[in-house]
Amino acid sequence: MEPQTGTNKTTVAEFVLLGLVETEEMQSVVFVLFLFAYLVTVGGNLSILAAILVEPKLHTPMYFFLGNLSMLDVGCITVTVPAMLGQLLSHKRTISYNACLTQLFFFHLLAGMDCFLLTAMAYDRFLAICQPLTYSTRMSQMVQRMLVVMSWTCAFTNALTHTVTLSTLNFCGPNVINHFYCDLPQLFQLSCSSTQFNELLLFVAAAFMAVAPLVLITASYAHVAAAVLRIRSAEGRKKAFSTCGSHLTVVGIFYGTGVFSYMRLGSVESSNKDKGVGVFMTVINPMLNPLIYSLRNTDVQGALCQVLMGRWSLI
Repeated sequence: MEPQTGTNKTTVAEFVLLGLVETEEMQSVVFVLFLFAYLVTVGGNLSILAAILVEPKLHTPMYFFLGNLSMLDVGCITVTVPAMLGQLLSHKRTISYNACLTQLFFFHLLAGMDCFLLTAMAYDRFLAICQPLTYSTRMSQMVQRMLVVMSWTCAFTNALTHTVTLSTLNFCGPNVINHFYCDLPQLFQLSCSSTQFNELLLFVAAAFMAVAPLVLITASYAHVAAAVLRIRSAEGRKKAFSTCGSHLTVVGIFYGTGVFSYMRLGSVESSNKDKGVGVFMTVINPMLNPLIYSLRNTDVQGALCQVLMGRWSLI
């Protein structure tokens, strides 16, 4: 370990990521599984994005937000998995101090954007079902773009704040992270400075970035449920609920894993449960999202078939 220069007096120049498994045989299995998951996730999300772009029927606000979600999923898994695969290939578990902070910044940027984007999608369903007569004006292209820009701005501010405040902490050793990527709870445990302010900041940010969006999503779907139940036709109720089912599934998975991961800052040691939640957040969620939306949506299925048939015809 070498001393860092500048205002940050940390003596840790790099961290050691223990990863998911210890034995070399299991590392080979993990490499194959995660490489497969990465290829499936990138391929699935890019296919949905291509389907949205080429199919005119999907040029609606709901699919505009879904396309943005697909890009986020690709980014989220790319922040963590390729680095882990490189470490498994090289058998080198170290990550530099600056690279660790960079990974943390982009992870929180994309995760924060996910929170706001899922809220925008819930608001879109609320307008479409509860206020259909004014939907086209209240969810115009300008409004859609403004929602996305505001989401990126808030997520960027949150990620930058956490990264800057973390950089003020001292890391004197040990430098071993019991995880496969850099995140706040694990780094707090390694700091030889007081992390009370950082944990308070994380708590406040969680209220703004997670709790507030979740309250808005819940309120939106409470109104949606009340409106759908007033529909007399069973077929009409089924169709209305089907447009919301995929989104609610994604929200449940995303917030369920997020709450478990960040509401346990009082624990002294990182456990295998933390690694499991990390795998779910950074790998399983991005891989499941395109499956959830394509399996429950006939429009997306039809557009995906057109994209795939177009590829085969070119071959």
